Amino acid sequence: MKILIALQDCDMRMRDIQIKEEEGPRKIQRIKEKLAAVEGQLEEEANQLEEYTSERRQAEQEIEDIENNLKKSNIKLSNIKSNKEYQAALKEIDDLNKEKSVFEDRVINIMEQVEALQASYAISRKNIEETRQQFELDHNEILKILKALNRDLGKIEKKRKQFSQAVDPGLLKKYDSLRTHKGGIGVSPVIKGVCQTCHLDIPPQKFNELLRGDKLMTCPNCTRIIYWGDDERYKNNRVEPEP
Repeated sequence: MKILIALQDCDMRMRDIQIKEEEGPRKIQRIKEKLAAVEGQLEEEANQLEEYTSERRQAEQEIEDIENNLKKSNIKLSNIKSNKEYQAALKEIDDLNKEKSVFEDRVINIMEQVEALQASYAISRKNIEETRQQFELDHNEILKILKALNRDLGKIEKKRKQFSQAVDPGLLKKYDSLRTHKGGIGVSPVIKGVCQTCHLDIPPQKFNELLRGDKLMTCPNCTRIIYWGDDERYKNNRVEPEP
């Protein structure tokens, strides 16, 4: 029984390690996604800055074109003789000035937006550098942990092989079947008459038989192999990987 308990300890340790190994790539993927989100924001802000720059150039070109038209209109105004044509020219100049004012306001608005976005862009650039550095640290740490887990797994697998060779083949087959169909646990301690895995009572007569420890017994409720959990022979039976 002691070897069987040690065998199960190996299996549970291996399962814990495998769960942690599976979590490693997921952690890496999460920090990759975080980095990609920061990079995406930075790219979006850079594109927006380019768009604002283009809009500003267009508005400034419109202002330049309007100013040229104003010069022409003012020259034309000085050569007009009739009052009707003079009033029409004044209206044309007024309309051009209004149009110019609209584009000037647009340029001012763009400049304000650019100023705010540049501040945000500077913060994003700082964030992305920090995120990249943290990504490298986290990535390397996860790989380091995975390497250590893999090393421990190999040592525990070696121990398991040794224990499995020391167990009766029929009992090993029964244990492996229970472990497969019972959530990875084939052996359970019984303490104060209660199975510590299914948490149901063991009949008193059966528990007394278990205390004697002279035969292999199973839980009448969950069918797992059981042993008396307070038996000193079976305590501190944890398997640790060798250094």
